[in-house]
Amino acid sequence: MNAITSAFGDPTRRGIYLLLRDHDEGLTTSEVADSIGVHTNVARHHLEKLTGGNYVEIHHRSPSGAGRPAKVYRASHSEFPVEFDVGHDDILITLLGKVLSKLPPEEAAEMAEEVGEEFGKKMADRMGDTTDTQRSFRSALHVVADALSAHGFAAHAEREGEELRIVSGHCPFGDVAIEHPVICAVDRGMVRGLLGSLYGATEVALNSSVAQGDDTCVTDVFDSVAPVLNNVDG
Repeated sequence: MNAITSAFGDPTRRGIYLLLRDHDEGLTTSEVADSIGVHTNVARHHLEKLTGGNYVEIHHRSPSGAGRPAKVYRASHSEFPVEFDVGHDDILITLLGKVLSKLPPEEAAEMAEEVGEEFGKKMADRMGDTTDTQRSFRSALHVVADALSAHGFAAHAEREGEELRIVSGHCPFGDVAIEHPVICAVDRGMVRGLLGSLYGATEVALNSSVAQGDDTCVTDVFDSVAPVLNNVDG
Protein backbone atom coordinates (compact mmCIF):
# COMPACT_ATOMS: atom_id res chain seq x y z
CA MET A 1 0.00 0.00 0.00
CA ASN A 2 2.84 2.39 0.85
CA ALA A 3 4.51 1.65 -2.48
CA ILE A 4 1.29 2.32 -4.40
CA THR A 5 0.65 5.52 -2.48
CA SER A 6 4.20 6.72 -3.16
CA ALA A 7 3.90 5.94 -6.86
CA PHE A 8 0.39 7.24 -7.50
CA GLY A 9 -0.17 9.81 -4.76
CA ASP A 10 0.50 12.62 -7.23
CA PRO A 11 -2.29 13.44 -9.75
CA THR A 12 0.14 14.21 -12.59
CA ARG A 13 1.87 10.87 -12.11
CA ARG A 14 -1.46 9.07 -12.16
CA GLY A 15 -2.30 10.84 -15.40
CA ILE A 16 1.01 9.80 -16.96
CA TYR A 17 0.51 6.17 -15.98
CA LEU A 18 -3.02 6.09 -17.39
CA LEU A 19 -1.73 7.78 -20.56
CA LEU A 20 0.89 5.05 -21.02
CA ARG A 21 -1.72 2.35 -20.49
CA ASP A 22 -3.52 3.73 -23.54
CA HIS A 23 -0.38 3.65 -25.70
CA ASP A 24 0.92 0.11 -25.97
CA GLU A 25 3.68 1.25 -28.35
CA GLY A 26 5.12 3.45 -25.62
CA LEU A 27 5.85 7.17 -25.51
CA THR A 28 9.01 9.22 -25.25
CA THR A 29 9.54 11.73 -22.45
CA SER A 30 8.75 14.67 -24.75
CA GLU A 31 5.59 12.96 -26.03
CA VAL A 32 4.42 12.41 -22.45
CA ALA A 33 5.21 16.02 -21.56
CA ASP A 34 3.27 17.35 -24.56
CA SER A 35 0.26 15.12 -23.86
CA ILE A 36 0.05 15.97 -20.15
CA GLY A 37 1.00 19.62 -20.57
CA VAL A 38 4.07 19.74 -18.32
CA HIS A 39 7.76 20.56 -18.75
CA THR A 40 9.97 17.76 -20.03
CA ASN A 41 11.94 17.69 -16.76
CA VAL A 42 8.71 17.24 -14.81
CA ALA A 43 7.62 14.37 -17.06
CA ARG A 44 11.05 12.75 -16.70
CA HIS A 45 10.83 12.99 -12.89
CA HIS A 46 7.48 11.22 -12.80
CA LEU A 47 8.57 8.58 -15.32
CA GLU A 48 11.62 7.78 -13.20
CA LYS A 49 9.39 7.33 -10.14
CA LEU A 50 7.08 4.99 -12.04
CA THR A 51 10.02 3.08 -13.50
CA GLY A 52 11.61 2.71 -10.06
CA GLY A 53 8.39 1.11 -8.80
CA ASN A 54 8.27 -1.28 -11.79
CA TYR A 55 4.99 0.25 -12.96
CA VAL A 56 6.63 1.41 -16.18
CA GLU A 57 9.20 -0.28 -18.41
CA ILE A 58 11.83 1.27 -20.67
CA HIS A 59 12.08 0.13 -24.28
CA HIS A 60 13.73 1.50 -27.41
CA ARG A 61 11.93 2.53 -30.58
CA SER A 62 13.79 2.05 -33.86
CA PRO A 63 14.22 5.33 -35.74
CA SER A 64 12.41 5.80 -39.06
CA GLY A 65 15.67 6.89 -40.64
CA ALA A 66 19.24 7.38 -39.52
CA GLY A 67 19.85 8.05 -35.86
CA ARG A 68 19.84 6.42 -32.46
CA PRO A 69 16.84 4.46 -31.14
CA ALA A 70 14.49 6.58 -29.03
CA LYS A 71 13.87 5.61 -25.42
CA VAL A 72 10.16 5.04 -24.80
CA TYR A 73 8.15 4.19 -21.71
CA ARG A 74 5.42 1.56 -21.53
CA ALA A 75 3.06 0.64 -18.70
CA SER A 76 4.16 -2.65 -17.16
CA HIS A 77 0.70 -3.76 -16.06
CA SER A 78 -1.62 -2.33 -18.67
CA GLU A 79 -4.04 -5.20 -18.13
CA PHE A 80 -4.37 -4.46 -14.41
CA PRO A 81 -7.47 -2.39 -13.59
CA VAL A 82 -6.37 0.52 -11.42
CA GLU A 83 -8.77 2.82 -9.60
CA PHE A 84 -7.45 5.91 -7.88
CA ASP A 85 -9.07 7.78 -5.02
CA VAL A 86 -8.24 11.45 -5.51
CA GLY A 87 -8.09 13.19 -2.13
CA HIS A 88 -9.29 16.74 -1.55
CA ASP A 89 -5.78 17.82 -0.53
CA ASP A 90 -4.43 16.62 -3.88
CA ILE A 91 -6.97 18.72 -5.73
CA LEU A 92 -6.46 21.85 -3.64
CA ILE A 93 -2.67 21.74 -3.75
CA THR A 94 -2.69 21.15 -7.51
CA LEU A 95 -5.17 23.98 -7.96
CA LEU A 96 -2.98 26.28 -5.84
CA GLY A 97 0.05 25.46 -7.95
CA LYS A 98 -1.74 26.12 -11.23
CA VAL A 99 -3.25 29.39 -9.99
CA LEU A 100 0.12 30.67 -8.76
CA SER A 101 1.75 29.69 -12.06
CA LYS A 102 -0.60 32.11 -13.86
CA LEU A 103 0.76 35.09 -11.92
CA PRO A 104 4.07 36.92 -12.48
CA PRO A 105 6.78 35.04 -10.49
CA GLU A 106 7.44 37.82 -7.95
CA GLU A 107 3.73 38.41 -7.34
CA ALA A 108 3.07 34.67 -6.98
CA ALA A 109 5.93 34.23 -4.49
CA GLU A 110 4.74 37.23 -2.46
CA MET A 111 1.19 35.86 -2.31
CA ALA A 112 2.34 32.34 -1.39
CA GLU A 113 4.61 33.66 1.37
CA GLU A 114 1.82 35.88 2.73
CA VAL A 115 -0.56 32.92 2.94
CA GLY A 116 2.14 30.85 4.66
CA GLU A 117 2.88 33.63 7.16
CA GLU A 118 -0.80 33.97 8.09
CA PHE A 119 -1.05 30.22 8.59
CA GLY A 120 2.15 30.21 10.67
CA LYS A 121 0.69 32.86 12.97
CA LYS A 122 -2.46 30.79 13.42
CA MET A 123 -0.33 27.74 14.24
CA ALA A 124 1.47 29.77 16.91
CA ASP A 125 -1.83 31.03 18.34
CA ARG A 126 -3.05 27.45 18.76
CA MET A 127 0.00 26.69 20.87
CA GLY A 128 -1.11 29.29 23.42
CA ASP A 129 1.06 31.44 25.71
CA THR A 130 2.96 32.98 22.80
CA THR A 131 3.26 36.55 24.07
CA ASP A 132 4.24 36.09 27.71
CA THR A 133 6.84 33.36 27.24
CA GLN A 134 10.43 34.60 26.90
CA ARG A 135 12.26 32.31 24.52
CA SER A 136 15.78 32.45 23.16
CA PHE A 137 16.10 32.52 19.41
CA ARG A 138 17.42 28.97 19.40
CA SER A 139 14.64 27.54 21.58
CA ALA A 140 12.01 29.29 19.45
CA LEU A 141 13.61 27.76 16.36
CA HIS A 142 13.29 24.25 17.80
CA VAL A 143 9.62 24.88 18.60
CA VAL A 144 9.07 25.98 15.01
CA ALA A 145 10.81 22.86 13.68
CA ASP A 146 8.59 20.65 15.85
CA ALA A 147 5.48 22.48 14.66
CA LEU A 148 6.49 22.05 11.02
CA SER A 149 7.19 18.34 11.60
CA ALA A 150 3.68 17.96 13.01
CA HIS A 151 2.42 19.24 9.65
CA GLY A 152 4.45 16.77 7.60
CA PHE A 153 7.74 18.61 6.98
CA ALA A 154 10.02 16.28 9.03
CA ALA A 155 11.96 19.38 10.07
CA HIS A 156 14.77 20.01 12.52
CA ALA A 157 16.85 23.04 13.52
CA GLU A 158 20.60 23.09 13.11
CA ARG A 159 23.55 25.47 13.19
CA GLU A 160 25.80 25.94 10.17
CA GLY A 161 28.80 28.09 11.01
CA GLU A 162 27.39 31.34 12.37
CA GLU A 163 23.93 30.77 10.93
CA LEU A 164 20.85 28.93 12.13
CA ARG A 165 18.59 27.11 9.75
CA ILE A 166 15.63 24.80 9.51
CA VAL A 167 16.12 21.66 7.45
CA SER A 168 13.05 19.85 6.12
CA GLY A 169 13.48 16.26 4.98
CA HIS A 170 9.98 15.92 3.55
CA CYS A 171 7.61 18.24 1.71
CA PRO A 172 3.88 17.69 2.33
CA PHE A 173 3.14 19.42 -0.99
CA GLY A 174 4.71 16.44 -2.76
CA ASP A 175 5.46 16.55 -6.45
CA VAL A 176 3.23 19.57 -7.00
CA ALA A 177 6.06 21.65 -5.53
CA ILE A 178 8.42 20.24 -8.17
CA GLU A 179 6.05 21.32 -10.94
CA HIS A 180 5.36 24.69 -9.28
CA PRO A 181 8.40 25.63 -7.11
CA VAL A 182 6.73 28.91 -6.13
CA ILE A 183 4.80 26.88 -3.54
CA CYS A 184 8.06 26.75 -1.55
CA ALA A 185 7.32 30.35 -0.58
CA VAL A 186 4.48 29.00 1.58
CA ASP A 187 7.07 27.16 3.73
CA ARG A 188 9.13 30.31 4.07
CA GLY A 189 6.08 32.27 5.13
CA MET A 190 5.13 29.65 7.73
CA VAL A 191 8.59 29.90 9.32
CA ARG A 192 8.36 33.71 9.38
CA GLY A 193 4.87 33.66 10.87
CA LEU A 194 5.73 31.12 13.55
CA LEU A 195 8.98 32.80 14.62
CA GLY A 196 7.39 36.23 14.54
CA SER A 197 4.74 35.10 17.03
CA LEU A 198 6.97 32.91 19.21
CA TYR A 199 10.05 35.13 19.36
CA GLY A 200 9.99 38.38 17.41
CA ALA A 201 10.80 39.90 14.03
CA THR A 202 12.76 37.39 11.97
CA GLU A 203 14.03 37.31 8.39
CA VAL A 204 14.05 34.05 6.46
CA ALA A 205 15.62 33.00 3.17
CA LEU A 206 15.38 29.80 1.17
CA ASN A 207 18.84 28.25 0.92
CA SER A 208 18.01 25.03 -0.93
CA SER A 209 14.90 23.24 -2.12
CA VAL A 210 13.98 19.72 -3.19
CA ALA A 211 11.79 21.31 -5.87
CA GLN A 212 14.94 22.83 -7.36
CA GLY A 213 16.87 19.55 -7.32
CA ASP A 214 18.48 19.70 -3.86
CA ASP A 215 18.40 16.81 -1.38
CA THR A 216 16.61 18.78 1.34
CA CYS A 217 14.78 22.05 1.86
CA VAL A 218 16.87 24.46 3.95
CA THR A 219 15.55 27.78 5.26
CA ASP A 220 18.09 30.18 6.75
CA VAL A 221 16.78 32.34 9.61
CA PHE A 222 18.13 35.69 10.78
CA ASP A 223 17.32 37.30 14.10
CA SER A 224 16.13 40.87 13.47
CA VAL A 225 15.96 41.67 17.20
CA ALA A 226 19.54 40.85 18.18
CA PRO A 227 22.59 39.17 16.63
CA VAL A 228 22.03 35.45 16.22
CA LEU A 229 25.09 34.40 18.16
CA ASN A 230 23.92 36.24 21.28
CA ASN A 231 20.94 33.94 21.44
CA VAL A 232 22.62 30.64 20.65
CA ASP A 233 23.90 28.40 23.42
CA GLY A 234 27.35 26.97 22.75
